[in-house]
Amino acid sequence: MKKILALLLILSGMPFHAAAQEKPVEAVATFSVLGDLTKQIGGDLVNVKTLVGPDSDTHTFRATPADSEALSRADVMVENGLGLDGWADRLASASRFKGRVALASQGVVARRAGSGGDEKAVDPHAWQNVANVRIYVRNIMDALSKARPAQAKFFQARASAYDEELRKLDEWVKAEISSVPVEKRKIITSHDAFGYFGAAYGVDFIAPQGISTEIEPTAFQVAKLVEQMKAEKVKRVFFENMASSKLIRQLAKDAGASAGEPVYSDALSKAGGPAATYVDMVRHNVALFKEAMALNGN
Repeated sequence: MKKILALLLILSGMPFHAAAQEKPVEAVATFSVLGDLTKQIGGDLVNVKTLVGPDSDTHTFRATPADSEALSRADVMVENGLGLDGWADRLASASRFKGRVALASQGVVARRAGSGGDEKAVDPHAWQNVANVRIYVRNIMDALSKARPAQAKFFQARASAYDEELRKLDEWVKAEISSVPVEKRKIITSHDAFGYFGAAYGVDFIAPQGISTEIEPTAFQVAKLVEQMKAEKVKRVFFENMASSKLIRQLAKDAGASAGEPVYSDALSKAGGPAATYVDMVRHNVALFKEAMALNGN
């Protein structure tokens, strides 16, 4: 790791000894996807605490005294915005946070909520479109650079390398989905978290729950979805890692379909799991979606 760090510093024009003597940036990210992005950009020069960890639900988060203590000492707070982590600003104020706020979604074109929820509400799940995450990376890099100007070139070099990885990932997703016939591109998930993915890559996502897991679907909504699944011969449905599988398993049973492996929407997996990083999450989900869509209509 030290050799990699030294190489990056040489490429960025920053002496290794200067970085080593500089105090690391203390960053707090609201949930696991942002925590991973911040680590990818900050490397060893940023200590990252994630408030809503792997396999946990940001929609229902409740802060602890330890979370408040971490924010009181932080140089940077990374939040999503778009209504996902609206509690972050209140927590920052109560914690007397004095650092910089990185609003990751700043500059993203927001979409409205889709199935199962308030259609006037903004969909906060912008990271499901890889192109949006490239915007996230720039915003996070900018906040880290302003917090530690002496390390700015280092952060810029890492952000540039990661951006290229994301560009290639975006192209890979497009190629994988484009290989599936358009009429088969239908996916059922437990809550409406993949709207940006669907719009970007041409997939029709349907969910019994709206954009927030706090909103329970009605019996009528579920029954209507079962009818639609039968009519369109949707053969596999997915629950998400941070939510109960009960509803989706019942939905699958009623529609004569099967429940697939968990997909990852609002949270990454724990270390060693199939979606421990953002890039891993996207690749895991796409592989499962592609396999499921191939079954549709048969």
